Amino acid sequence: MSTDPGFSSLREALADVVAIPVTPFTRDDTVDTVAHRALVRRLLDGGVRTLTPNGNTGEYYALDPDERRAVTELTLEESAGRAAVLVGVGLDVPTAVASARHARDAGAQMVMVHQPVHPYVSQDGWLDYHRAIAEAVPELGVVPYVRSPHLRGERMARLGELCPNVVGVKYAVPDTAQFAAFARDAGLERFVWIAGLAELYAPAYFSAGATGFTSGLVNISPSISLEMLAALRAGDHAAAMKVWERIRPLEDLRAAHGSADNVTVVKEALASLGLCRRDVRPPSSPLLQKRRAEVAGLVAGWGI
Repeated sequence: MSTDPGFSSLREALADVVAIPVTPFTRDDTVDTVAHRALVRRLLDGGVRTLTPNGNTGEYYALDPDERRAVTELTLEESAGRAAVLVGVGLDVPTAVASARHARDAGAQMVMVHQPVHPYVSQDGWLDYHRAIAEAVPELGVVPYVRSPHLRGERMARLGELCPNVVGVKYAVPDTAQFAAFARDAGLERFVWIAGLAELYAPAYFSAGATGFTSGLVNISPSISLEMLAALRAGDHAAAMKVWERIRPLEDLRAAHGSADNVTVVKEALASLGLCRRDVRPPSSPLLQKRRAEVAGLVAGWGI
């Protein structure tokens, strides 16, 4: 476990619902800052205490550098004193380092490092990539986002040895047994383990050692995500699975066709509630009218 007491509050913030806010767009395809601020406030007012601007639900890869910086600053301004902010960074090392330093200078406490975007990622190269970013911002907590089933837990353990500010892991491989093994090979107590595949995987991952989970669904209903967290913390698996059953139809829509509509469904749900436009950027695409009605019906059934 990290011995730096300065990171203890960050570890607590990660053992929670880690919300990934959407990035709403205007009719002219610019970031809708008014709607964005309102959505962040809605999350905070709903009880969310950890936010990840520039996550995948925020369409990180569809934003330009200026937009990513603006989203970071906006989130920090709205959440000041009310939530921990874990800013998504990534792409090439200089870009990731510059983004992490910008996040630090803007007041963020942590950064989440997106999986390296490269067709050839070696075990040592993965370690060198994350080490370069973590060492550039030693005062920030760092959370690698692990999506590759090929990464070995020993490499994660080594990163933790080299960089004490690496405080958590967002693990998003859809295999609970592999997660359990990876976490133990890396150090179950050394890192905070976050179920990176959100509510549908949270009950299984908590049984194997996770203490937090990410969520895009929380944009639609903070109370539902927090209800699942409370049940998981209490060890009430039956109650957690009741929440799981309630959200499964919507989450199945998000996961269909290789998660092609992951963000689209969330924005469609928000549009049905009148909270933002449904627009997404390529390579995502809008839902067909039939699916729009289905999403609206599911959300209406939640009684939001």
